[in-house]
Amino acid sequence: QVQLEESGGGLVQAGGSLRLSCAASGRTVSSYTMGWFRQGPGKEREFVAANMWDRSGIHYADSVKGRFTISLDNDKNMVYLQMNKLKPEDTAVYYCAASRWTTHDPIDFDRWGPGTEVTVSS
Repeated sequence: QVQLEESGGGLVQAGGSLRLSCAASGRTVSSYTMGWFRQGPGKEREFVAANMWDRSGIHYADSVKGRFTISLDNDKNMVYLQMNKLKPEDTAVYYCAASRWTTHDPIDFDRWGPGTEVTVSS
């Protein structure tokens, strides 16, 4: 099983950038579909981005397409989420997650990190 831990959250002004990191241990990230999800105040957890384990593609939520980029570093066993042009509505706790399936449904992800908080001020 893989263990995950996020870092890189913080406070940023609207229009700014942050890069979130997810350190994986136990198994290589290339063995999993790796995803990023977020949960804003008073909201349900939602999909942000995912890189499919079978190299079939990378998927993004419409709300972040063109602004966020997910990437993997197999040598370091890391997953990243580069977030540009941040908006106040991006404020949320961001979670890294792993799935054995080609999916972006959070119910199919069975390994989760504890989350890292991102606050975007207007």
